[in-house]
Amino acid sequence: MWGCCAFVRGNGCCGAKADAIPTNKAMLLQIYVAMKAMPWYCALPSLSEYMIENGWTKCYDRVSEVGWLPHLLYLSLYLVFVEFGIYWMHRELHDIKPLYKYLHATHHIYNKQNTLSPFAGLAFHPVDGILQAVPHVIALFIIPTHFTTHVGLLFLEAVWTANIHDCIHGKLWPVMGAGYHTIHHTTYRHNYGHYTIWMDWMLGTLRDPSDEEGKKVM
Repeated sequence: MWGCCAFVRGNGCCGAKADAIPTNKAMLLQIYVAMKAMPWYCALPSLSEYMIENGWTKCYDRVSEVGWLPHLLYLSLYLVFVEFGIYWMHRELHDIKPLYKYLHATHHIYNKQNTLSPFAGLAFHPVDGILQAVPHVIALFIIPTHFTTHVGLLFLEAVWTANIHDCIHGKLWPVMGAGYHTIHHTTYRHNYGHYTIWMDWMLGTLRDPSDEEGKKVM
């Protein structure tokens, strides 16, 4: 139902020539997969907001309730927790074969630079998309979190996801830019991280785009 590789190949995307851009049909397919999953993506934030409104989480409404210094500390802890959680969730979606086959493979049909576009950033099986957002929700029960900041970060996540699939590497260390994520789509075993390269660097799964460029030159 969600696997679309045959369609993409039939329209010249998976078999496109090197350095080509995705065909219009391929990009429309990415939009179709993303839009089909979008209502399901909304389910987890809706549930988390319900839990926040009922006081089940550690969220707070105003920075003045805790002060700026604790707020910045909590924000840092939140980002570290989310980085850690999404790294491992993403990695397990690759390492656990049924999860990859039935969920994450839908996204990885875009496995070459010339098949990636910003539209691919949201083209996931809906359960896959929800699982990768779960660390954001778990954090709310562990770390005091400013509600508006949490919502803003969820919005930025969608922008970020589109950005790392556009194949334009900004080379802003230690940010996990599109150059790193393009390698993830071509090797399947590297650069699982979220906003930064830290988790990949610490756990030995990092592959740097500059190393790939050096190999091409050689």
